[in-house]
Amino acid sequence: MDKYNNKETVRYSSFFSTFFDITKEGKKFLSYRSKRWILIIGIHLFFFLSFYIDLQLLEGSLSGSRFLGFHMIDPFISIQMFVATYHVPINMIIGITTIIIVYLLVGGRSYCAWVCPYGLLSEIGEKWHNTLVSKNIIKNRKFDERVRHIFWFIFLLLSFSSGYLVFETFNVVSILSRAIIYGWSVAIIWVVVVFLMEVFFSRRAWCKYICPVGTTYSYISKGSALKIQWNDNCDHCMVCHDVCFESHVLELTKAKYDTQREKNGIKTQYVTGIDCSLCGRCIDVCHEDALKFDFRLKGLI
Repeated sequence: MDKYNNKETVRYSSFFSTFFDITKEGKKFLSYRSKRWILIIGIHLFFFLSFYIDLQLLEGSLSGSRFLGFHMIDPFISIQMFVATYHVPINMIIGITTIIIVYLLVGGRSYCAWVCPYGLLSEIGEKWHNTLVSKNIIKNRKFDERVRHIFWFIFLLLSFSSGYLVFETFNVVSILSRAIIYGWSVAIIWVVVVFLMEVFFSRRAWCKYICPVGTTYSYISKGSALKIQWNDNCDHCMVCHDVCFESHVLELTKAKYDTQREKNGIKTQYVTGIDCSLCGRCIDVCHEDALKFDFRLKGLI
């Protein structure tokens, strides 16, 4: 995307052009979107190779894995296990502790943007959805994003009452991850159903309103060290709101807060909303370079 000359956005650019940004001097470089895709594909390639040729680098799947011998367990699965059985094995305790430490450093919900394979499908569905909306073929439906917390509680309540990990039967993240690593099963039909729901009904609906995995990581993100930082180069063009599927986290980019910031001498602020997935799309489209990643603990290193 040539954001400096054309002020392009992810929404109104061709899909493949969003994998590259162009500097003010006209040089191309990989956008954060392309880096995320490379990382997600690479993670699942390691999973695949560890299973088929016994690479023993990254074993298992996103539900539970070992990286160089270190256990890693999805936090929501661990919580489900506890409420369903009142017991969590020591390996799961080690795994969830490792994951929490990692995501406290790199930003809780970054899992959704940088690790989850369904996120890639969802981005394709988002492009199709936006195209259909722009042609007035479908409506753009939005709901209160806080409904995700209700779903989070309901899934745990189901596990508590049944003694079974209910959510795992239709967790599109686990289903897709296992399909990539071990081969597809009939459960992949559910992934297709969810994908079509996002294309024809509501943009990024699974990620935004339903998935308790992402919600659990969002709870971790409040205290995470890696954040998006805003600075006063911002001209309040609102392009970042256009591309962010959790745009409420970018409320600080609105001009109405400038008077208060000027009064208090505030030049920079962090995006602190727990729903920010640190996908970097806002950075990719900002023609004033008013947004960037910042590691809040760098002063201690």
